[in-house]
Amino acid sequence: MAEHRDAAPQRIVIAGGHGKIARHLIKILTARGDRAVALIRNPDHEHEVAALGAEPVVIDLETATADDVAKTLAGADAAVFAAGAGPGSGIARKDTVDRGAAVLLADAAEKAGTRRFVQVGSFGAGEPIPEGTDDVFAAYLVAKTAAEEDLRARTHLDWTILRPGGLLDDDPTGHVTLTAPPLERGTVTRADVAAVVAALLDHPNTAKKTLMLTSGPTSIEDAVAAL
Repeated sequence: MAEHRDAAPQRIVIAGGHGKIARHLIKILTARGDRAVALIRNPDHEHEVAALGAEPVVIDLETATADDVAKTLAGADAAVFAAGAGPGSGIARKDTVDRGAAVLLADAAEKAGTRRFVQVGSFGAGEPIPEGTDDVFAAYLVAKTAAEEDLRARTHLDWTILRPGGLLDDDPTGHVTLTAPPLERGTVTRADVAAVVAALLDHPNTAKKTLMLTSGPTSIEDAVAAL
């Protein structure tokens, strides 16, 4: 999915720009001639994302305003929410990042007129929380569900919600199962998630869809085209 295209380069703003999925996505976008803008919280990460080909922008989505973020989104072709509080974070940050930052980015996209919006969610969002789920993971699923509900209510964004299964750091396979819910639980590499996000950005017909993603038998190009 990293080939150069004849289409004009896109400017893609990625929240969670130093995250593992985002770093794969930056490499894919850069290789095909797009311009990636990485929103990062830690200035120590500027050099790393710049080395991958992205323009780093230091901004804390837990304290910034929608107007702050909208300035970075001005003129962007799309926004991607790939941020997360991450392992080791507590219940409070599941809400402020996995819900709050997602809502903030969507608010900013509306203000900036950036219609295309891809949000990376999770298996389990939008479903009843299984009995026995630990409190922190339950808070994560509640936050992801709330972020999805907020996005679906927005009529001025061409959003796509992508719910990957269990995330792996293995090499990309280039083959997935991508479908509307439900889908049997499974795993998928972060590299393949990034490749699917890049493909979704090229297919506006996937707007207003919620999609489940695991590893599978279908090439990413064919899986996205089939939608």
